[in-house]
Amino acid sequence: MHGSESTVLEQATRRRTFAVISHPDAGKSTLTEALALHAHVIGEAGAVHGKSGRRGVASDWMAMEQERGISVTSAVMQFAYGDVVMNLLDTPGHADFSEDTYRVLSAVDCAVMLLDAAKGLEPQTLKLFEVCRHRRVPIITFINKWDRPGLDALELLDEIEQRLAIRTTPVTWPVGVAGDLQGLIDRRDPAQVIRFTRSTGGRAATESRISADADAARELSGLDAAEDELRLLDAVGADFDRETFLEGTSTPVFFGSAVSNIGVRLLLDAIVSIAPSPTPRLTLEGARRPVQAPFSGLVFKVQANMNPAHRDRIAFVRVCSGVFERGMVLNHAATGRPFTTKFANAMFGQNRTVVEQAYPGDIVGLVNAGALRPGDTLHEGEPVQFPAMPTFAPEHFVTVRTKDPSRSKQFRRGVTQLESEGVVQVLTSDFRGGHAPVLAAVGPMQFEVVLHRLEHEFGAPAVLEPLPYKLARRTDQASKDRLNRMRGVEVLTRTRDGILLALFTDRWSMDRAGADAPELTIEPLNITAE
Repeated sequence: MHGSESTVLEQATRRRTFAVISHPDAGKSTLTEALALHAHVIGEAGAVHGKSGRRGVASDWMAMEQERGISVTSAVMQFAYGDVVMNLLDTPGHADFSEDTYRVLSAVDCAVMLLDAAKGLEPQTLKLFEVCRHRRVPIITFINKWDRPGLDALELLDEIEQRLAIRTTPVTWPVGVAGDLQGLIDRRDPAQVIRFTRSTGGRAATESRISADADAARELSGLDAAEDELRLLDAVGADFDRETFLEGTSTPVFFGSAVSNIGVRLLLDAIVSIAPSPTPRLTLEGARRPVQAPFSGLVFKVQANMNPAHRDRIAFVRVCSGVFERGMVLNHAATGRPFTTKFANAMFGQNRTVVEQAYPGDIVGLVNAGALRPGDTLHEGEPVQFPAMPTFAPEHFVTVRTKDPSRSKQFRRGVTQLESEGVVQVLTSDFRGGHAPVLAAVGPMQFEVVLHRLEHEFGAPAVLEPLPYKLARRTDQASKDRLNRMRGVEVLTRTRDGILLALFTDRWSMDRAGADAPELTIEPLNITAE
């Protein structure tokens, strides 16, 4: 292997690879920017109060994201914080892009769950939490927007515990109710109060620590109530426990405001001190591959045309073991073929720098990696393969056609590219022509991304025609012809893996097909398969 085992272990302990997950509008991209700001990577945060005044956020690099003020794709931001290398993966908050978020969660060691103080747990947050639990990803909770009116702090903790069946262990505690944030108390040092000086737009923030007994602290109207609540937390033993945190049965909780940079540094310090560094990763065979083993990496995302100046395709690879060195020849586990890594980048949003070496936990962007797809394994030496990415059951279906037949070549190339990235699933059938493939998606906004990218990246404006189907189930060749003869059913082939999918207009038509012909294969698609 490249590099000594001791060097690999030492470098791995310096890595923190984590994702930020949340419901839309909870402030996820703003928190991402604030974390980078506190690490002195960027001069000022890209988000300001209100979407109408929002500038480009470093992690929102796609034109559609900047125009609409939402994240529709994941992004990687690597930066140093002290002696630690932070690999921060920003994820789409919108439920329509769950597939991209789920893939990201296969590449991280920890997640920061962001909650809106006024809304508490929301549907997308619940879904993402269950994925983290399934993947045994430890979760740190950050209750955001405490400088705005919101719910009671103790009520929020109770909601998390009741609905997620996880124990909350607050590390910081607010002085003042939501909407009247006067400071924070670090429960590890309750004799001091942390006060903040805010500035417009959250472009800078200063904090000072004062004794809880000092006159300036006693002037804070919320201090007495905060101290009473802290005594209650002490009485019930709501103290941080690293073992249960790593097991996923407890979550440390932090309070603050990302847009005002309040409590962000405390969260950043906690990621360094309590978030796990890379550990042995489970392989397809059920063994755990040590981080000091020869190089292995998991492709969790493929993205083309991130930068119009380059017009290339990048495969994002999580280093799972060993040392990555630019130029090394690896094995592509899916095909058994060699793969050369001449062009390798470290990423910061859409910005990139050449990377010569990378260690477990790092994310490497391999340029022009046309042969790679999400879920692929690259390795050095003896064969190894990591579990495949989840398979998702689509619920929305359309046909897509080019508006200009003279651009059909660009249209086909664009559809093929978007399918290989996992933006949508592409389906074909015996009687539908290749000029109008069927697209399948978890959410309709994925189709908006397809239209936007076909036009702006491939020069092939297209139009969508909705199909009446709502459900997809796995079937087989023996069942295909009979299902196709049934009303409200159509069988198509998923181009990515050749799996036959039976599409149904509604649950009634699916149940009727099963009742009329129980011998037919109509199986659920596994959404969270490892």
